[in-house]
Amino acid sequence: MADQAKVGRDWADDELDAIVADYFAMLAAEQAGEPYVKVHHSRALMADIGRTHRSVEFKHMNISAVLTKLGLPTIRGYKPKFHVQNAIVDAIERHLMASPALLAQDVPGLVAGVAEAASLFEEPPPTPDFEAAPKNQRLERLIRKFDPSERDFRNRKLGKEGEALIVDFERRRLAASEREDLARKVRWVAQEDGDGAGYDILSFNLTGRERLIEVKTTCGTRKTPFFLTSNERSLAEERPQDFRIFRLYEFAEAPKLFRLKPPLENAVILEPATYRASFG
Repeated sequence: MADQAKVGRDWADDELDAIVADYFAMLAAEQAGEPYVKVHHSRALMADIGRTHRSVEFKHMNISAVLTKLGLPTIRGYKPKFHVQNAIVDAIERHLMASPALLAQDVPGLVAGVAEAASLFEEPPPTPDFEAAPKNQRLERLIRKFDPSERDFRNRKLGKEGEALIVDFERRRLAASEREDLARKVRWVAQEDGDGAGYDILSFNLTGRERLIEVKTTCGTRKTPFFLTSNERSLAEERPQDFRIFRLYEFAEAPKLFRLKPPLENAVILEPATYRASFG
């Protein structure tokens, strides 16, 4: 039963720590394919901290919102609620600092079934919100601290698995359209020649025109940000008809895809992330 004295009052740090820890316990069970019952967890938590069911469920959705911003998996059924208070952001930070392994997601090999098909589940790209509401500064600081785009950028295994999937996808696409000649010419440029070309894969459309594909892979959601190098941006400006970004997301579960085409300024919000320091 809820403690009526707590109704309408802010959550204490120990209460927030308890619900964050319980959320991650449920998430771990879900990812491992182990059965669990959300309502049983909620009831135990309510009995322990004396909060109402509605309050507990809303906090679960707040946690999903923060984890979504961090490019981390969330519990199915807890739709993100993005009006979050600083205290829940701080509680999640404490939990991640105490359990850094949660930020190091395992990346599977090519997902069974996907590599054997000539198609991926594809959606339209998200619409950028160029006039977004003011951001929660505490949450923005947490995102910078555990930057999902930087984690993805440094995760070489994740990047290579995503590129390998698209190489196979492109070859099968062309072969399925009776262009085996072009399928044989698809090149994994980043693997064969190294980084620096401004794209990862050389492919073709059905008429034989080159497709310069840059693959960006994440285990996060379709709105998880990603790094774009100056070389990639320059190539997009030089060859807008040929350059495409293939964004793979939710890669650790069932990879999904959307594509971005130049001008990139119309497709994403571009923000300077790093600066090169020189002496002239």
